[in-house]
Amino acid sequence: LQTSAKTSSSVLDKARRLVRTLAHQNNDKALALLAERIGSVAHSGSRDVFAKVKGLISDLIAKLEEAASADQQKKAYCDKELKETTEKKDEKTAEVEKLSTSIDKMSAESKALQEEIAALQKALANLGGSEAEMDSIRTEDHKAFVQSSADLKQGLEGVKMALKVLNDYYGTGGTMSDSSSSIIGLLEVVESDFSKNLAEIQTEEEAAAANYESGKKNWELEKTTKTKDVEYKTKASAKLDKDASALSAEKSTVDAELEAILDYLSKITAQCTDKVETYEERKARREAELEGLKSALDILSAETGEALIQKSSRAARRVHQLRGPVGALKPEQ
Repeated sequence: LQTSAKTSSSVLDKARRLVRTLAHQNNDKALALLAERIGSVAHSGSRDVFAKVKGLISDLIAKLEEAASADQQKKAYCDKELKETTEKKDEKTAEVEKLSTSIDKMSAESKALQEEIAALQKALANLGGSEAEMDSIRTEDHKAFVQSSADLKQGLEGVKMALKVLNDYYGTGGTMSDSSSSIIGLLEVVESDFSKNLAEIQTEEEAAAANYESGKKNWELEKTTKTKDVEYKTKASAKLDKDASALSAEKSTVDAELEAILDYLSKITAQCTDKVETYEERKARREAELEGLKSALDILSAETGEALIQKSSRAARRVHQLRGPVGALKPEQ
């Protein structure tokens, strides 16, 4: 019995030292406390020491396995949430960038149109000035033509009348002297010059009038074209501004969604980031602890089984001693 007690004590001490070593290696307070409790139970004098120690170890194994399961579930949850949230962040970031690019492009196009509109409006203002100048020049030129034409016609009529008088006079028998002949010749030259000048200014007037009408048509065509351009570009610019405004409103919504996603990502990252040891390190440590505790449990279980065998053997020997030799139990004749 003393040998059996010593053996049991040695087994319990071996289990306690194994647990204490695990506690020291992993710096685990729960294991250290378990080692102390195993020592206390081992020296308590209780009849069912092995069962109590095995219960303590089994309880801690159950807690470690429960913690491992919870840790694994958290790891799966974190991996899923981080993956999905990161994908959402990337999706919204791409959407914001796309909207920003569209808004910038529309704003640039609208600005370019506004600059073109300003240039067209300046050109139209210049056209208005050129029209007034063109009208003024045409009016002055026509006025000068009317005056010159009147003067030439009046002079031409006077010369013709003088020639008629002279021709009538000399045609009725008047004697024409050399001087008279020279005067008539001079008047005829003057008549020719007046007719020629009248024809020239008439031709110039007609050409000036035609140029004016052609210039007027070109001016009106240019004015109409530029006016239509202003109208078209103004509408196009307004539409771009309206579309850009709508996209800006949409971008504000997406920005808010992205901000919420980033806020959640920051929180879930902080929640899922291992500050002391990584999940892999924690898993490896817990597996080592579980393996060690199960080894201690195996040691105790083996000792319990051996103790039961020894107990059965002692009981059998005791029965044999009580019965004595087989012959001594024969009944009397």
